[in-house]
Formats: sequence, structure tokens, C-alpha cells
Amino acid sequence: MKKYLPAAVALLALLFVAVTLRPERRAGDYDVAAFGRLPVLVNGRIKPLDTVARTTLLMLQGRQRVTLPDGSGLAPDAWLLEVLFRPAQADAVPVFEIVHPDLLALLHLAPADGAGGKRFSLAQIARSLAELDRQAKLADGTEGALRTAFQRATIQLRDGIVLYQHLQSTLAAPGSEPFFSQLARLERALPLPTPARNSPEAPLVLELSQTFLTMEQYAYFRPIPPAPGAPAEDWRTVAAAWTDAITTGRVGSPARAFAAIGRAWQDRQPEAFNRAVLDYRRELERTQPAAMSRSAVETRFNSAQPFYTSMMFYVGAFLLGVFSWLKWPDALGRAAFALVLVAFVLATAGIGTRMWLEHRPPVTNLYSSALFVGWAAVGLCLVLEYFHRSAVGSVAGGLVGFATLLIAHHLSLGGDTMEMMRAVLDSNFWLATHVVTITVGYSATFLAGFLGIIYVVRGVFTRSLDGPSAAALNRMIYGIVCFATLFSFVGTVLGGIWADQSWGRFWGWDPKENGALIIVVWNSILLHARWGGLVAPRGLAMLAIFGNIVTAWSWFGVNMLGVGLHSYGFTEATYWWLIAFVASQVAIILIAAVPRASWRSAGLQTA
Repeated sequence: MKKYLPAAVALLALLFVAVTLRPERRAGDYDVAAFGRLPVLVNGRIKPLDTVARTTLLMLQGRQRVTLPDGSGLAPDAWLLEVLFRPAQADAVPVFEIVHPDLLALLHLAPADGAGGKRFSLAQIARSLAELDRQAKLADGTEGALRTAFQRATIQLRDGIVLYQHLQSTLAAPGSEPFFSQLARLERALPLPTPARNSPEAPLVLELSQTFLTMEQYAYFRPIPPAPGAPAEDWRTVAAAWTDAITTGRVGSPARAFAAIGRAWQDRQPEAFNRAVLDYRRELERTQPAAMSRSAVETRFNSAQPFYTSMMFYVGAFLLGVFSWLKWPDALGRAAFALVLVAFVLATAGIGTRMWLEHRPPVTNLYSSALFVGWAAVGLCLVLEYFHRSAVGSVAGGLVGFATLLIAHHLSLGGDTMEMMRAVLDSNFWLATHVVTITVGYSATFLAGFLGIIYVVRGVFTRSLDGPSAAALNRMIYGIVCFATLFSFVGTVLGGIWADQSWGRFWGWDPKENGALIIVVWNSILLHARWGGLVAPRGLAMLAIFGNIVTAWSWFGVNMLGVGLHSYGFTEATYWWLIAFVASQVAIILIAAVPRASWRSAGLQTA
């Protein structure tokens, strides 16, 4: 059994990955997955409607799964169809997460009224919308860093409802049940006589013209593609397409297709719905092949959720590695290594897919930096484990991989993680050189710190840290710190060159620049302390753990100061998680500093 355990673990992991990569099957009569693959333009990026549905749900309720009041589930694409074409039914679906007790009291709600005790529908909130808007406007006048938790929750809910209402105004007029029958009447009346007021349908045209103006103003995405070869900026709203139809007397096929889709969904006609989606997809495959292929890949990527699967594998590898120190070291150690390797390959494929979709290097924002930091650290762990075969690399890889993917998950709750770049950052060369290099420096510094944590935990809480194991861990920490120092220094210099090209100065003591410099200085302190004999292995581990605090400050802390050219704004959740992480690292350092018999018996002194 022990002999075949690593192969069995790897095979089961690969089979699980294969299951996640299978095309999504139709769950009912409606082919909602095909609808989700239709491309639209949102905030300057062409993406499938499936991504619109999933990112919206993450922003509203922190998850992609939708639970109906009767307890049944609803696919994200089906939920989006309800929002777009059956607003009355969609308003009864609990998708707004509300947990702050004062906000619940403001809305006259109780946890028992919501799904899971914290998710509520727009219908439940509707009677208090005026008071919610008033409180949100009051909170808008307070600086972000000074807002109370109640004010932040109020603004977040108000913004979520506004986004939801913008979605409802994109493809149909909310609150207008005969909207699609009105469109059919308009289409039959085209072309209109000149002047249009002589037409029998003049009142209808006037009413729809006003409706189109409102829809154009509030539309969230642009689903009408331009002529083949035209730039992405030429995508238009449905309202604009119908307004043009009144002028030209001819309805474009995309606008007609979305009307047919909406009419079929509203009238509960699955065959007509599937036929309309299929016909429109065939047209797009002929006129917009690039957008269709990218949308198909992104939709498959969304359903596969490679980073979530990798996160589960990292947890399994961590547990297998820890248990290998207690029993079956060879079999469990190799099984942990195999699981980390599968998770690493899966994360690599995920990052590669994002690069292909964005046409960008791997790191473009905080979310992608979390992915890349974990990916690079796990890659280094695999190298360490390949040479040392002690399960230390697998345990560290599982711990770092899980932690960084968890950070990435929480960062994804802010919206689309592949948004357009700001102009000053829109440089693939510097994104591929400075940003990647400095992020590898982050990865290596964090890895050295987590190796230090393993050193301390094994030395204090177990008897598995004997002399050879301690010496091996010490060599790992030293080698990784050398690697981190090199990449942190080179990345900081490259950042200065980029700053000189962008802002006309190499160095300006910006908080982010100071954070990068502190990482270089701290890693240099570690190396000089070891070279000068100022610290023994345990002391080096403690210094490496403090490097986690230094790197976390540079990565996230300086972004929350609200000053400088690299500030991304204050976020309460990030602030408190950062404080908790720093406290945990300080606690581990203090534990390591306490003299213990086990430390002395192994000859592992601080200095």
C-alpha cells in the first residue's frame, strides 16, 4: 500500500482535474451555458456574459452560487438571465449579503429573514431604499479611511444595488412587461414615414425613444458588436442599436437576436431561446471569431476554477507532508510532493490562461500578484523538495500556496480581476521585467519566512527537528534569502528606471519605493548577520520570519496609507487581516525566543 500511495494520490488528483475541465452540460431545457459564452464589452474589456454574472455575484454576496428561496440552486448564467429579462422574479432571489447589525436594523431586517442568515433579496430591501440612499450619501462625505464599519457596509450595499439596477436596464426596460412586444410592433412599423409623426405608431415610437435614452444612460455592458475589424470601443448598447433602427428604418441582427432571446426567456419558451442563442452565436463566429474564441476559453476557465482546485490540493499536500514527519516518511513525503506538483501545474495553466486572455504578463494588479507570489514560491519549494527529500518543501509549498490563493480569492471580491490597465502602468515591457522581478523577490522572502516558521514549529512542538534536519532547513533559508536579495534589489532598480521614464524621477521616497527598499535592506541584514556569526540557525529563522512582516507591509500595507503614487485605497478587511498576520508572526518569533530544553538538546541556540 505504501509503495503505490504516491501514484494513487497523483492519479486521483489528475482525475479530479479532468472532471473540472469537462464542458458544462445543459442542466435543463434552456442552454444557458451557450448564452453565457456570448461576448460583451464591459469597462473596456470584451468578456463573456458568464464572467459578468460571476463577478457580479462575487461583488454582491461573496460567492458565485445562487440559492433560491426554496433551497434549490441557480447557475450564475441563469441568474443573470432572470435579472435581465424577468426582473420581478430576480428581485425575490437573495443575493445581497448584509451582516452588519446596524445596517440590518436600518433595513428592518433580521438574520432569520435571510438565506443563510445573511443574504437578502431586493424585494426585502425595497421598502428601505430611500433611507439606505440617504445614509450612503452621508457616508460618501467621510474620507474612506475614517468611515465606520456601518458606513462602509452601507456604501457597499448601495453600490451593489446600483450595479444590479444597471444590469436590469441593459437589455430591457425594467418594470415594462410589454417591452418586447413593443419592440416587435416597432420592427413591423419600420421604416417610418417622413415625418414620423404621421405614423400610426408615433406614440409608441415616442415612448420607446424615451425608454432607449434611459437604457442608454444606465446600461452596464455593451452587447452589440461593431463591424468586423473595428476597435473594441465601437461596441454599442442595445438601446443605441434600436435608436439607430428608428432613424435608418432597419434593425440590426444583434439587436433583433437579443430581443428574441429576451422574449423567449420571458415567455418561458426553451426551444425558441436555444434557437435564438444558436443563430446569434453562428453569426458571431462568422463576424467576431476572435471575441468568440476568447469568450469560449474564458467561460471554460470560469467553470473549471483551477485556482480553487489548486487551493484544495495545497491543503492536502500540507497535511500529507506534516503526517510524513510522524509516520511513513518516504511514502507520505512523495505523495505530498506529487500533490504539490499537480497543484503547481494547474496553477501554471491558470496563470497562463489569464495571460493569454489579457495579452499581458502574469502580474497586472494585486489579485494577479497574489497568484504569482504563490506560484513562484511553490516553484522554489518544488526545487527544494527535489534535492532535500524531507517534505519541508512540500509543507512550505502547501502552506504558501494555500495562503496566497486565499488572499487572491478575497481580492477577487472587488470585481473583474482582468480589468483594463491604467495608462501609466500600460507597459508590457515593464510589467514583464520590474513587476515580475520584484514579485519573485516577494515570493522568495515569504518562502524564507515560512521555512523559518517550519523550523520553529518543529523545534518547539515536535521532536522531529534533529541536528541534520535543522542544518538542512538552515541551508534552505540561507539559499532562499540569497535568491530573494538578488531579485528584490534588481526589481527595485528596474522600478526606479520605470519611474524615471514615467514620472521623470528615478526615486521619490514614495511609500511603495520605501517598502521595496526595506525588503532589500532586511534581506541584507539577514545575510550579514549570518556571515558575521551574529546569529545561529534559530536566530536566522527568527529573522526570516520577521521578513514576512516586512514583505507584507511592502505588498499591502503601503497601499492602504492613502498617499503616494502606488496607493490603492484603504480597505478595512485587508487592514485587519494584515494586523492579524503581523501579530501571528510576532507571536511565533516570541515563542522561538523562549529557551527550551529541546532547543538546547539539539544544539539550536539563538546566537
